[in-house]
Amino acid sequence: MNIVGIIPSRFASTRFPGKPLIDIGGKTMIQRVYEQACKSKLLSKVVVATDDVNIEQHVKSFGGNVVMTSDQHQSGTDRCFEAITKVSSTADVVINIQGDEPFIHPEQIDLVASCFTDPKVQIATLVKKLTEMDDLVSNTIMKVIMNKNKEAIYFSRQAIPYIRGKEQNDWLNHFTYYKHIGIYAYTVSTLSEITSLEQSSLELAESLEQLRWIENGYKIKIEVTDFESVSVDAPEDLKKLQKYL
Repeated sequence: MNIVGIIPSRFASTRFPGKPLIDIGGKTMIQRVYEQACKSKLLSKVVVATDDVNIEQHVKSFGGNVVMTSDQHQSGTDRCFEAITKVSSTADVVINIQGDEPFIHPEQIDLVASCFTDPKVQIATLVKKLTEMDDLVSNTIMKVIMNKNKEAIYFSRQAIPYIRGKEQNDWLNHFTYYKHIGIYAYTVSTLSEITSLEQSSLELAESLEQLRWIENGYKIKIEVTDFESVSVDAPEDLKKLQKYL
């Protein structure tokens, strides 16, 4: 199976402009993500997809694969689809690797890739058991519930499910909650289909594009990882990376 890893990377960012090119312990964030992705055992190729010439030139400078894409894309999913049409005509699966997780574990990439040994899988992603109350109540941490087939039922910024008859600060003692790890994988045919869908009411309500896929009947396979995911959304998040360095 031909599995291609694509790292969407744009220079513009409301909270952190130029984020891909920030220095983290002597290397830029995009270089660290790229090098971690290249450690995957199941990817046949890794490509950075960008709309910025500075990022393009930088990736080329450290020997990475890069492709220029439109600056009009609304999401990394859309950018991944344009990129795969330009870099591979034989890919079976595309893995969308977040460009703001400089210490992503290659084992996570391989875990989500392994979902496609089942030919019925259309889309796959990862979750991790949630253990902190701060994460449970945070609206920036996506929560996920799944069925017994390990398929996503719903994603939300709210704590789901609601535990009736229990104080919220005690919910973690009565239910196993999962938070979403933001790596997606799709068959190329499914990626083509979901990027042509209109935004859905649930997606607009929670600002989560995966709800569009669920609302349109697509199944999202879930695997559970034990590895923590640390992303950089704003300058203050850089402090969280010190222990990795």
